[in-house]
Amino acid sequence: MSEQTQGKKSFFDGNFGRFILPAIILQSTLIGGGYATGREIVAYGAKFGSLGWIAGLAIFLGFGLMAFLMFEVARIFRAYDYKSMVKNLIGPFWFLFDIIYLLLAVLIISIMAAATGSIVESTLGINYWIGVVGIAVIVGILNLYGERLIERFETYGTIALMIGYIIFGIMVISTTWDDAMQVFASGNTSYVSDFSIWAIIWSGIIYVGYNLAVYPAALFTVKRQKSIKDTVVSGLVAGVLMTLPWFLTYFALMGFYPSEDVFGAEIPWLQMLDGYGTWVVVLFGIVVGWTLVETATGMIHAFLERLDNNLEELGKKKLTKKQSGLVAFITLAASVLLAEVGIMDLVSKGYTALGYGMLIVFGLPLITVGPYKIYKHFKEKKQKADTVA
Repeated sequence: MSEQTQGKKSFFDGNFGRFILPAIILQSTLIGGGYATGREIVAYGAKFGSLGWIAGLAIFLGFGLMAFLMFEVARIFRAYDYKSMVKNLIGPFWFLFDIIYLLLAVLIISIMAAATGSIVESTLGINYWIGVVGIAVIVGILNLYGERLIERFETYGTIALMIGYIIFGIMVISTTWDDAMQVFASGNTSYVSDFSIWAIIWSGIIYVGYNLAVYPAALFTVKRQKSIKDTVVSGLVAGVLMTLPWFLTYFALMGFYPSEDVFGAEIPWLQMLDGYGTWVVVLFGIVVGWTLVETATGMIHAFLERLDNNLEELGKKKLTKKQSGLVAFITLAASVLLAEVGIMDLVSKGYTALGYGMLIVFGLPLITVGPYKIYKHFKEKKQKADTVA
């Protein structure tokens, strides 16, 4: 590559890279484990019927706040991998995050791989293993070519996925709008009983906690951010992008509330799309396969960034492109095998524990230590400016 080519700035290096790209990487990594099937929206909001939007609001605020705090702490301390980030938050206990992150990443990818393989097989007619291995190869290739390809793939991929979910949402909501409005008009919350407003809010908080594992995937994009304005705007954009699919799915689900056929289904979206034609089911299969690619790519890339940082600290060379691609492929393949041999049942029981663990070692420090460090940084900066003046 020539110096002239290297010196050229792309669209990704301007305002888009500073304000929008970090949010897109977060949303694209989240979408597989958070929205693909619709099951998560049922469990963390839609089950509360007409009041479920409260959980959605809590999720929006939580996602946006966490994104801003992580972006700003990363920007201030140049912590562009999760080890450096967590060291600034919990010091010598950073290894606890490492353990929880890896377990949660493998678990999320395992569950997504198993679900995706089955969905792709039933919707596209592609053999389970051909579908999953094909996805593993794509993830390996993306990590082989690194950040620039991942940025572009996940940007364009997220646009395509959002178009897909908007199409699904419009189709379902437009035909079930009257039923959904009846749910809100009557205040229907009959799918669950004996709950408080706090229980709904807490449901949203736990949902944010489960998904904190996707946040490190966006750290490498913070290198372009220059000021707190950049992190505030990109945090707000992240909150919107990460919550939009939640609300689309929520309002679609309200048209079927409280049907057990939909709310009790493993893949509510497939139930809601039943009867719209084969092409819709095929499109859904493609969308779900793509969500696994984006989620796995984002989470594995964050792990590779952490490995490279650790190798640099030890005075060793970073992973080569081939090594990065191979690690990505092996990680995804191992996740698939774990799901197949029945270990998924075991680790699934620890899902809640890992979610709480992520809240403790990352969520709580981010909303307590994070603001303190940001305040301290700006205070010291002001004192230096006053001294010079």
